[in-house]
Amino acid sequence: MGERGREGCCPPMDLMRSEPMHLVQLIIPIESAHRTISYLGDLGLIQFKDLNAEKSPFQRTYANQIKRCGEMARKLRFFREQILKAGFSPAVRSVTEADLNLDDVEVKLGDLEAELVEINANGEKLQRTYNELAEYKLVIQKAGEFFHSALSSAEAQQREFASNQSGEESLETPLLSEQEMTTDPSKQVKLGFTAGLVPREKSIAFERILFRATRGNVFLKQAVVDNPVTDPVSGEKVEKNVFAVFFSGERAKNKILKICDAFGANRYPFSEDLGKQAQMITEVSGRLSELKTTIDAGLVHRGNLLQTIGEQFERWNFLVRREKSIYHTLNMLSIDVTKKCLVAEGWSPVFATKQIQDALHRATQDCNSQVDAIFQVLHTREMPPTYFQTNKFTSAFQEIVDAYGVAKYQEANPGVYTIVTFPFLFAVMFGDWGHGICLLLGTLYFIIREKKLSSQKLGDIMEMTFGGRYVILLMSLFSIYTGFIYNEFFSVPFEFFSRSAYSCRDLSCSEATTVGLIKARDTYPFGVDPAWYGSRSELPFLNSMKMKMSILLGVAQMNLGIILSYFNSKFFGNSINTWFQFIPQMIFLNSLFGYLSVLVIIKWCTGSKADLYHVMIYMFLSPTDEIGENQLFPGQKTTQLVLLLLAFVSVPWMLLPKPFLLKLQHDRHRGQYAPLPDSEESLQSESNQDSHGHEEFEFSEIFVHQLIHTIEFVLGAVSNTASYLRLWALSLAHSELSTVFYEKVLLLAWGYNNVIIIIVGIIIFICATVGVLLVMETLSAFLHALRLHWVEFQNKFYEGDGYKFYPYSFALIDYEEE
Repeated sequence: MGERGREGCCPPMDLMRSEPMHLVQLIIPIESAHRTISYLGDLGLIQFKDLNAEKSPFQRTYANQIKRCGEMARKLRFFREQILKAGFSPAVRSVTEADLNLDDVEVKLGDLEAELVEINANGEKLQRTYNELAEYKLVIQKAGEFFHSALSSAEAQQREFASNQSGEESLETPLLSEQEMTTDPSKQVKLGFTAGLVPREKSIAFERILFRATRGNVFLKQAVVDNPVTDPVSGEKVEKNVFAVFFSGERAKNKILKICDAFGANRYPFSEDLGKQAQMITEVSGRLSELKTTIDAGLVHRGNLLQTIGEQFERWNFLVRREKSIYHTLNMLSIDVTKKCLVAEGWSPVFATKQIQDALHRATQDCNSQVDAIFQVLHTREMPPTYFQTNKFTSAFQEIVDAYGVAKYQEANPGVYTIVTFPFLFAVMFGDWGHGICLLLGTLYFIIREKKLSSQKLGDIMEMTFGGRYVILLMSLFSIYTGFIYNEFFSVPFEFFSRSAYSCRDLSCSEATTVGLIKARDTYPFGVDPAWYGSRSELPFLNSMKMKMSILLGVAQMNLGIILSYFNSKFFGNSINTWFQFIPQMIFLNSLFGYLSVLVIIKWCTGSKADLYHVMIYMFLSPTDEIGENQLFPGQKTTQLVLLLLAFVSVPWMLLPKPFLLKLQHDRHRGQYAPLPDSEESLQSESNQDSHGHEEFEFSEIFVHQLIHTIEFVLGAVSNTASYLRLWALSLAHSELSTVFYEKVLLLAWGYNNVIIIIVGIIIFICATVGVLLVMETLSAFLHALRLHWVEFQNKFYEGDGYKFYPYSFALIDYEEE
């Protein structure tokens, strides 16, 4: 395919075939290389090849520049974390490169990082000191209560002892007095103590370990702190207890200090003098007030700095990511030191030639370079990438196809047909115009607010739903259409277009569900007659209609796939596939299942009661027997014999000629499957020939491959046709589930004369409808429609072994650094 004469304008959308591509070579002067790559990144229409693939990232020319950009990106990530941690968000505005210099930004980021790190360090130090003083104050207050209560108890005991001494003396009194008088003050034992806070969850274990380590020679006193305390080390809120441990001796003291450290207990100095305790509380409270003022001032300064950074963050971030991507691209170019130029190769659409040349010329002028960049097209046998131009409507459908496999270059694209067939097959399984309206309302919410939602970060499920909003839009519209055909509104039939064509046989309609109905008026103009849903005699006809419709749709779509395989063969000039693949496949499929589809249509049109199962079975078992009452048209027996003969002939037709013709071509053209084409448009054929040109022709391998392909098609024609019956099965399941929820929940609750039961029934009906029918059934029908496209439809013609066109574009730069 040649150029389409679209230079200088925006090319029209063409989804049937990928855009014509060519391999181009750019010879760029070094002084204008950076500006050139920048302009090409703005254009976004060239995919560069890595000409330095054998070199490691550290051996490339611009490794130091990438390292610089990586360091600046690290600083920006640090700023983002600090901004989000402070509760701010970077200002969202249109980002441009306006008057920003990378060197100036690098210096600015370094200064801001140093200032912010210093502010954070000072703030953390002050906050830790503040938290320590807050704990110290609690220790003084709670531990002071221990000593105050102990002093009060001692004074009370002393008064009680003095009052007892004033009474009658016992025989032991002189001895005790004499012992007290003769005691050596130097041998009296003085108790030591330490106080602090221990996490409440560790307090019981703390007490047990202290008791065991000192063999019970300690006295522990604890008091619960009412509110959580900010731990000075971790900075987190922790519930703690104030403790005071009394001990005797240095050995016990050392053990207690080690246990405190092991349990994360913070110890603080404490005086047993009540006067000093009051003085310490006053001093600590004053320091806490001063620190609080200092910390608040530091937070205000830090907030102002972060706001200043946030205002410029997106511009800096865009510049750094842009520069890093430019140097990454420059590292893919080969450098010619003698000529002082860079050589680039890449794929670009044919229509973008003029735009690329304009960008090269503009970069040369802006850099005041005396040498202009050179643009030239290279001729190659390499397979070009696949590029389909999509918009917000068609991109989701193209993604459905690409999830199976990317089309080869210039291969027929199933995405064109998927736009219609995918939502339609979904609607065949989901058909209910009430449920379709619910899906439509949900989709319209996404479409109306798409500008706002596209700039927000959504969850995984919401992001997926929002991306496929136009797919769901068509799914809902087709569901409303098929719902009118099925005449189902939340499983309830309506006389929407006219009155039913049927009436009861008797006046009381008592025999309506047993004997059946009689036709009294003209046929219902559109869709299923509502009377069919209330009659047991007519309901099997409704199910039969859905089943036969599924077969018709399946055969039609499979025929479309085979026709597309013909267009692919014709486009790539492969006449062997045309004569020995397309024609026998069409004959085989339509001799059996195409004929079945014709019989279904004839039976619908004539109202015949012929048994199609009997016709198709005995078409194989007894093809010469008389058809009898199952005859639908004159000459049916002869027609079936001819079709059966064609079906049997088409199998060896697919199997035998193609391997021998390939062998003949190989012998004639010295190892090539086909003559080398003269046109540049057959890059696909050239690529295939080049890949096989140096391989030895193995006839046995070709024959086995063709045998496998033939067996796969013959068996697949049967299994794929049966697979389309899932359209009928899921439609029936959806209808029955909807009927169950309507009759067994809503109508059952409505039958009670109780407002509460009615409200509960309505709530259960809504939840069941949304959860089962609008979510689970939607997902189920979606997946089955996906399978029908990937397996039953695309395997007839679609290879999907190409690779996508990923142009170098600043619009595709991700916010997250690699």
